[in-house]
Amino acid sequence: MRDNQHRNADHPAINTNPPHSSANTQPTPQNNTIHQQGITMYASKLLTIMTVFAIGIAAGLFLAGGVGANDWQDGTGGDSTLIPGDLSAFNPFIGVTPKESPRDRIPERAIAVYNDRVVLDMQEVEWATFTDTHSMEPVIFKGANALEIRPKSEDDIKVGDIASYKSEYSEGTIIHRVVYKGVDESGTYFIFKGDNLPTSDPGRVRFSQIQRVVVGLIY
Repeated sequence: MRDNQHRNADHPAINTNPPHSSANTQPTPQNNTIHQQGITMYASKLLTIMTVFAIGIAAGLFLAGGVGANDWQDGTGGDSTLIPGDLSAFNPFIGVTPKESPRDRIPERAIAVYNDRVVLDMQEVEWATFTDTHSMEPVIFKGANALEIRPKSEDDIKVGDIASYKSEYSEGTIIHRVVYKGVDESGTYFIFKGDNLPTSDPGRVRFSQIQRVVVGLIY
C-alpha cells in the first residue's frame, strides 16, 4: 500500500480535511448562540437537580425528628413544652449509660399539694442542712435542705442512695453517695463517694456508722 500523501503531478492530492477544521477558522454567530443555549440548559437542569435533592433532605429530616402540630403540649403551669412526636426516630437519649439512683421511698399517695401548703405524710423524718464543702455539687450545696430517715437494716440501703455516716478518717458527719455495697469477712460494707470528687472515700463503712438516708431534697 502507498502513503496517500505521495502522489505525482497527474494525480494531485485530495484534501480530506472537513470544512472549518482549520485552527484559524472562526465560529459563526449562529454557533455561539447554540453554544450559549446548551450552557443555559445544562445550568437549568443542574439547578433543578440540586433543588430536588435539597427538598428531599429537608423532608427526610422533618419526618424523622420534626415537630408536628400535635407535638406542642401545655404544662400544668401554662407554659408550652416541646415534645418530640416520635422518640424512636429522634431520641436525644441514645448513648446514655444508666446509673444507680436512690431508692424511691416516698409513695405518691403520701404527697399532698395544696394552694397554701405541702403535706408529706411520713413518720420519723428528720431535717438536715449542709456545709459548703462542694463535694456533692451540683446535687447538694450550701443552703439546700434535706429530709432524712434512719435506716433500720442494711437492706434499707442500696447503691445510689445518699446517706450520712461517721468516718474513721474525718471528724463530723459526711453525707455522700453509696457507690458500692459488698460483703467481706466482717459482714456487709459500703463504699461512699462525693459526686463532685474524683475518688471514693477511704475505708469500708459499716451499717453501724451510717446515721441517716436522704429521702428528699428541697432547694
